[in-house]
Amino acid sequence: MNDTNASNTLKLMVQHAQQQRDQAQSALRRAAEAAAQAQQQSEQLRGYRDDYQRRWSAQFHQGATMEILQCYRSFMQRLDQAVMMQARQAESAAARQAQARSELIESERRVAAVRKLLERRATEHTQVQRRREQKSNDELAQRLHWQLASAAKPH
Repeated sequence: MNDTNASNTLKLMVQHAQQQRDQAQSALRRAAEAAAQAQQQSEQLRGYRDDYQRRWSAQFHQGATMEILQCYRSFMQRLDQAVMMQARQAESAAARQAQARSELIESERRVAAVRKLLERRATEHTQVQRRREQKSNDELAQRLHWQLASAAKPH
């Protein structure tokens, strides 16, 4: 593989790594939004439960029938289950966000690694070109020196 093909391949690798990084950034953004929304819903649901509990506690101090008390307890059980379920969903969304963040970091590392490789190859190519030019200049100077030395010799 010649230098041009290797360089083109590395450039394609950089582009591919950048696309993956961009996708990882989008995935992290979506995961962060989902986590924030799940957390907000969890907080709202806990707030509703607490408010409901306060209102009915005040109501029970004024007196309530056994049937109303049973309805309250049944609803509170379902509400507690909903709060727990939403809390688990918020935790799961936060875990997905953390995973997306890890994937983004890894994709950024890949981009940096491929870029560094491309830069190193470009530097090596430049050094090889300089050495070739220097060798060519040295050979030209030596030929000129021999020609001048031959011309200066008496025949």
